[in-house]
Amino acid sequence: MSALAASPAAVEPVVRARNVHKAFDRLEVLKGIDLDVAPGETVVILGPSGSGKSTFLRCLNHLEAIDRGSIEVDGEQIGYRWHRGRLEALSERATTLQRRRIGMVFQQFNLYPHMTALENIIEAPIGVHGERRAEAVRHARELLDRVGLGAKADSYPAQLSGGQQQRVAIARALAIRPRLMLFDEPTSALDPELVGEVLATMRDLAGRGMTMIVVTHEIGFAREAADRVVFMDGGHIVEEGPPEAVLGNPQHPRTRAFLGRFI
Repeated sequence: MSALAASPAAVEPVVRARNVHKAFDRLEVLKGIDLDVAPGETVVILGPSGSGKSTFLRCLNHLEAIDRGSIEVDGEQIGYRWHRGRLEALSERATTLQRRRIGMVFQQFNLYPHMTALENIIEAPIGVHGERRAEAVRHARELLDRVGLGAKADSYPAQLSGGQQQRVAIARALAIRPRLMLFDEPTSALDPELVGEVLATMRDLAGRGMTMIVVTHEIGFAREAADRVVFMDGGHIVEEGPPEAVLGNPQHPRTRAFLGRFI
């Protein structure tokens, strides 16, 4: 659990989501989500499949456009701007620039197979953000060391295990020096014996004070690393609080039923 996490009321939040709605055709997936995330806080989102967890995560960096409500990261609307008293959609280029502050790790590793681990990590800093190659390479090697893969810089994805590929994906997301990291079930595609190495990397990030929102079914990680656990069901936040409260003494029947499958 992050030593740097503070109460959302004590400082300006990194994330401020208000009344977020999202539907796909007639299926309403998010039904008015409110959530603040403080600097350095690790928030774990739990819930059954179809509860809206991953959709909400994708809305946070505008991979999905919300239908109603607002999302701010560092005080700035994501994907929109205020113009003459109303929200106006930004261009894709402007939204891409906003995403510079948000790193995201997906279920699938999505590494470029024709690039080495190092080349995968430096691609966005150089190609998208205009960083000098020497600095991008230095930072990439530092990140590979941090995730325990310093010796794998010249390895291609096919030469790495699934856990190693996911740790490269984490390093790639960190390479843009984000203010916020989003994890969408980062261990769900891994064999069970490889899950631990990825969770250890994520615990290290939490301990370093990285602001993180993690969608996962890893209850042990939530108990050990989260500052706050959020339980979603049916497009709503049903319950939230410290892990010892939500996991140890859940108040809502849906939370109790869900956790009963794991605990």
